[in-house]
Amino acid sequence: MTIRQPDEKKKFVREKFSAISPRYDLLNSLLSMQIDRYWRWKTTRLLQEFPAGQVLDLCAGTLPLSLELTRQASQRLVLALDFCEDMLRAGVKALPDDHRKPRIFPVCGDGEQIPAPSDTFWGCTVAFGVRNLARTQQGLNEMYRVLKPTGKLLILEFSRPTNLIVKPVYNFYLNKVLPAVAGMVSGDKEAYEYLASSIADFYEPEELLAMMRRAGFSHVERKPMTFGIVSLYVGVK
Repeated sequence: MTIRQPDEKKKFVREKFSAISPRYDLLNSLLSMQIDRYWRWKTTRLLQEFPAGQVLDLCAGTLPLSLELTRQASQRLVLALDFCEDMLRAGVKALPDDHRKPRIFPVCGDGEQIPAPSDTFWGCTVAFGVRNLARTQQGLNEMYRVLKPTGKLLILEFSRPTNLIVKPVYNFYLNKVLPAVAGMVSGDKEAYEYLASSIADFYEPEELLAMMRRAGFSHVERKPMTFGIVSLYVGVK
């Protein structure tokens, strides 16, 4: 499945995420065997030097990373930005009524035109959303713009494992098992076929790191996790 034009991709992704938003969190936990919780915990740990102030959770979806960001730092405020309103609504509906809730501010907006002033956030996190940007470099440029000097960008994203044992098993799961199971649960198999194809078509790690440098980030690095199934990309303004 290939979506060539940026505007066409943006429309398709918004519609698909709207369709699966009611069961999105359930499927994430089921299909990742809850390892996604560890990935978000690991990502958030890298913002320990910024325990207070504002953080941008870009492509926030149903707010799982926003919740982890506020759980780990009791003085942190999170602007949760996503261009799919239905995903945000599903996340807000499920927010626990505890100390985290008033520190999460959901906003429907475009990650390629972030509705925030320059030099605003100490951190910017993107969990499994960079693949969905129609204009990746423009999005990275915007992330750099809204970060404060010394602020940190953390991109958590699926990657393609290279281990000769893990690779065929992962590819079979991603291309056959995941769309079939997710399609039955969500009622939209096409959305998860897009997930598989978007991972296959995504930039190689070194390409994404180069794009981050092009946007202005320094100390750029990649941290593979879980046999290379996901990668955590780090950059500093």
